[in-house]
Amino acid sequence: MPSDTGTLIRTLPAPPVAITRPLALFLDLDGVLAPMAPTPDAVIANPRRTAVLSRLDRALDGRLAIVSGRTLAEIDRIAEGASPAAAGVHGLERRRRDGDIDRPAPSPGVAEALAAFRDFAADRPGVIVEDKSISTGLHYRQSPDSADEALVLARTLARRTGLTLQPGHMVLELRTPGADKGGAVTAFMAEAPFAGATPVMLGDDLTDEAGFRAAEAFGGFGVLVGPYRNTAARYGLSGVPEVLDWLEAVADAEISA
Repeated sequence: MPSDTGTLIRTLPAPPVAITRPLALFLDLDGVLAPMAPTPDAVIANPRRTAVLSRLDRALDGRLAIVSGRTLAEIDRIAEGASPAAAGVHGLERRRRDGDIDRPAPSPGVAEALAAFRDFAADRPGVIVEDKSISTGLHYRQSPDSADEALVLARTLARRTGLTLQPGHMVLELRTPGADKGGAVTAFMAEAPFAGATPVMLGDDLTDEAGFRAAEAFGGFGVLVGPYRNTAARYGLSGVPEVLDWLEAVADAEISA
């Protein structure tokens, strides 16, 4: 099963086999650190996940960042603040390790898209609209029959407003143009404590492909979580439990090194 880098995707071996030190980890949230849920609010904090992230942050001397489509506030709610460095809204907003935040002003088109999404959802039970200020998402996981109409609407709005259309797992997001997850990884790698490390990006969605490519560009690699698809990732893991097991092994390997 070739990836789009021309290599064979294979199961990520247990640490330290696949790791070149010093290591930097970039982790997607939904589908990687937390199972997918029917609604965004249904994903909550988990003691094991928080403990793993806290250990990793210490073991890697801060070279850990969650890179998610969620906002920074949502990342902190779910991860309980265990990852001081983080990027939200697919890389549009980014918090450095020291707490400084880069966030663009919302595009004027976001308000128009938000209103149109709310009108669309009003008579379609199960469709959920998410307001992220600098973007808006239309979730149809609980109304899969709405998928085609939702895509037509999102594409029309993207053309009219100039917003970036970001498809995901049963969600369509229209966001202020700007950085993606690859840009976020690249920005982190240019500053302390990430500079000079070997980046590994774990992700499950199409939005993570830019992160996989950025990790490769800095001498690291991507890890696709979930079912195989054509991908820039070099390795794969089958799901969230396997991710947490692997991350625990990384923490153990780093602490004992």
